[in-house]
Amino acid sequence: MVSLLLAAALVSGCASQSVGGSRSEPGEALEAYTGLGLQYLQSGNTVNAKMSLQRALEIDPDHAPAYNAMALVFQVEQEYGLAEEYFRKALSAEPDSAMVRNNFGAFLFSRQRYPEACEQLDQAAQDPFYPQRAQALENLGRCYTLIDAPDQAATAFKRSLAINGNRPVALVELSQVLLDQGDPVMAGRYFERFRQLVERKQVEHYPKSLWVGIQLARLDRNVSRATTYALLLKNMFPKSEEYRRYEESAQ
Repeated sequence: MVSLLLAAALVSGCASQSVGGSRSEPGEALEAYTGLGLQYLQSGNTVNAKMSLQRALEIDPDHAPAYNAMALVFQVEQEYGLAEEYFRKALSAEPDSAMVRNNFGAFLFSRQRYPEACEQLDQAAQDPFYPQRAQALENLGRCYTLIDAPDQAATAFKRSLAINGNRPVALVELSQVLLDQGDPVMAGRYFERFRQLVERKQVEHYPKSLWVGIQLARLDRNVSRATTYALLLKNMFPKSEEYRRYEESAQ
């Protein structure tokens, strides 16, 4: 859902333009219908979203952003076959679109098709001018983690943080990768940056961050911090995979 909202935010400003007026240029109407469709999607109105996007595609049957938006609509409606079909139509119309490849990669990731997702996300991250490049690299790092490619994952997370050093997921995920690779010192440095974000109330802990914090606190022999993180994990996320791992490690 985060990916969907980010995609919508990129073009939602177009929706304020008048649509269908006799004086409107075709290009203006095309962008307006596409933006309106995404605005409907953000508000949860998928029926009107599809109607607006169909109007856009009537004006230009090769408009990649409209195909991309339609794919997002079908993804929300759990019409996964149609979502993939429209993502591929978007790529056929605009093969170099980093936005489409990032969204398609996120879709494949959600379907647990990780090798295919990594391929799409890697291509999205190649565009140095893509506004959401840091997100694409973060997604790519998570994807590499799930196909057991830790070196590639670490590289992707570091590249994401080079663009935006305060991405909490990248900080936590990179900390775990470094822990698994036997580098607790660097893992601790990245996690400390995440912890400072928490202290400044810019982000909140989640299961993975608490589990990483527990592992690092144990290595530092910081019993108080490890206990605090363990209690938070137990009280806030008792059904999480991370709490299960904690319980196993405590036996």
